[in-house]
Amino acid sequence: MTITARASSLYAVAADGAVVVKVVSGVSEAQVVCGLLRSAGIECAYRDTDAIDSSLEDFIAAGAQEILVHEADLESAKELLAES
Repeated sequence: MTITARASSLYAVAADGAVVVKVVSGVSEAQVVCGLLRSAGIECAYRDTDAIDSSLEDFIAAGAQEILVHEADLESAKELLAES
């Protein structure tokens, strides 16, 4: 089984108490937001929200994504995203 960067970063963030800093419209936006956070030294991950309601939800990444950061990085992440 190959672990993707998305899954491994989610595990690393979730292992240390992850909190949702932002909800975005899709995977592409989540990748951009996490890239911005990572460029500032903030570990980040994203996951599907519970808002997805589709028969295909287990097969495709679609819909809203939650951006996760370590609880200790929450305020810094909020400030960075507010400036963007």
